Amino acid sequence: MAADTLPPLIAAQLNYLLSHSPLSVKVDQIWSGCKNQYLSDRFTLLIPFCLDYLKWDVIYNAQFPLAAPDIIFAAEDETFHPLAIVGEEEGGVHKPKSSLCDWNSKDPSRLLSLIHELRDLYISYQRKRVGELEDERLKFEISTIIFREGIEMCVISGADKLEEVKFSVPLLDMDLNKLVQGCPWRHQQKIYLQVIFPVSRKYSAAPSAPRLKLVSSSELKMLFSVEDVKLPPWLDGMCMAEYLPTLEETLKAQVLEAVASIGVRRRFIEALAPLFGRPVEADPVFCRKATVLAASGVFTFLVHVSIPTLFPKQQPVLMLQSSQHFNSQLTPVMSPPLIDFRWSPRWEASLMAERIFEFLVEECLSFKKYCNETLLQQH
Repeated sequence: MAADTLPPLIAAQLNYLLSHSPLSVKVDQIWSGCKNQYLSDRFTLLIPFCLDYLKWDVIYNAQFPLAAPDIIFAAEDETFHPLAIVGEEEGGVHKPKSSLCDWNSKDPSRLLSLIHELRDLYISYQRKRVGELEDERLKFEISTIIFREGIEMCVISGADKLEEVKFSVPLLDMDLNKLVQGCPWRHQQKIYLQVIFPVSRKYSAAPSAPRLKLVSSSELKMLFSVEDVKLPPWLDGMCMAEYLPTLEETLKAQVLEAVASIGVRRRFIEALAPLFGRPVEADPVFCRKATVLAASGVFTFLVHVSIPTLFPKQQPVLMLQSSQHFNSQLTPVMSPPLIDFRWSPRWEASLMAERIFEFLVEECLSFKKYCNETLLQQH
């Protein structure tokens, strides 16, 4: 929630934006612009755009909280003037109908409407900038994919490098949030292909391949990691319209496989119960982790089992936590990650659990010794 130092009307608008926007908008900082330093009235928003973030300052006036805010854009966007258009009169400038025309500070949704409106205008502004570049290859690329919904593009450049154009292309025409039962995701999960072309104002018979990278929303990593996907090669003379169908076909198959693997991980967790007892806790949605209680004589400890998305191709990682030994920071003594136990992805879940149990029968003795040595080092 917004900082307590914001006036109530301003805080309500910021809180509504953060909790209701379909975009993952973040607050970078909140500060005060008035003499009373204990009363904040401005903040910096990080707004998702083209697989990066726009950094916009929202400037209210704590002494006049009923007034609409000013928005300060980044220095490199000095030619972005979203709320001024040329009127019918020559040289006349008029403000278009926008969220600022009838600002109502008591309506908490107004800031959300304003930020989304400005972001939409910024998307159009960047698309216009890309379209104005004298690069025939880029013009052709845009003409072949412009029909796809959700594509964003922008010109990127730096003092020490040539201009480039970055595309953000949403992939897979499927609702990823509905693939997992009981999914806790609030924002819509997406997978994108980031494509970066160098701007070339000269014709080339064999243009270089663009830089390609798969990007996903961060929460999706609990189900599927795009870092594990091997991108198809970009062949000479290829364009995005040719490249995307092959990529999406491969990606869809791997996503569906990842969804099916939840059941495989769940059966593995269930197989731990006959040997260790019912788990103390377990991830019921993605089945990525479980914790069981174990004992060797009077020595009791927890076994944390982390299960990768590529299970059973990749084996689980174990960490042991003593329930009787604490370090100098008064936190339980933990073992390093353990993976040196016998494993085969072809085994049944019950056999996997048995091999882990057999490994822990020996390993718990070493772990108990490690815990005792840790305590001796504190004295």
